[in-house]
Amino acid sequence: MGRITTTDGIALHVEDTGGGDPIVFVHEFAGDHRSWAPQARYFSRRYRCITYSARGYLPSDVPEEVAAYSQGRVVDDIRDVMDGLGIDKAHVVGLSMGGIATLHFGLAYPARALSLVAAGAGAGSEPDYHARFKREALLTADLIEEKGMGAFADVYSAAATRQTLAEKDPRGFEDFVCQLAEHSATGSANTMRGYQATRPSLYDFETQFAALGVPTLLVVGDEDDHCVKPSLFLKRTIPTAGLAVLPKTGHAVNLEEPASFNGIVADFLAQVEHGRWPARDPSTAGELMRVR
Repeated sequence: MGRITTTDGIALHVEDTGGGDPIVFVHEFAGDHRSWAPQARYFSRRYRCITYSARGYLPSDVPEEVAAYSQGRVVDDIRDVMDGLGIDKAHVVGLSMGGIATLHFGLAYPARALSLVAAGAGAGSEPDYHARFKREALLTADLIEEKGMGAFADVYSAAATRQTLAEKDPRGFEDFVCQLAEHSATGSANTMRGYQATRPSLYDFETQFAALGVPTLLVVGDEDDHCVKPSLFLKRTIPTAGLAVLPKTGHAVNLEEPASFNGIVADFLAQVEHGRWPARDPSTAGELMRVR
């Protein structure tokens, strides 16, 4: 365990386990560094695993100003964690909010990414839902400030995309809810206002994603309704992207199906490391068959 300081002076709690090529894990809004425990235990046998709590998530610093939170800042925090640990290049794995940050890290710092894994990424990006998502983020911030994290955890854990975790793994779901309730209300509300309510849609970056050359794996649960379409969009747009869909699975794919998730990611990393994850051949896209 340790702490690194970002370029804007925020201290982040970091946990560094194992040895080998580094993997940096970037958590979701409802998670923190603990959310990656099933992955840290598995991958640290062969890799150096870095987990950290984002700004606003205890025991990291909780800036009081909303201006300290933004998509660009979260992307730079990934870079700062790597710099603070002396890591030049890493595989970057993110879930949900962290998955979006992972994709934008690939756009901003492609030379520093060995590969990208974006799981459950894209909620709120659909063009017909984006404005509503941003409004709901502001309402969520209000709820957190008015009712506190305990009450919010009860509301948030009742969301449709979390019920598959509750059904499959009641103990794991209980841990998820308890950890969410322990989060800083200030940090969570500010994350909603400064990051979630302001971040652009992934669809706005179609041109940039079409030029992305970093090996990319997208993972989504087939019952994570607002992430399925964005994942398909990313698969069709990023030349190096592969898409894995986990059946009967909701949003927190790494917690719901840790064995499947770990296996899929491990296979992806092995293919990347052996130069076996090429960009898609354009001839494989389009018509089923051309009859002349």
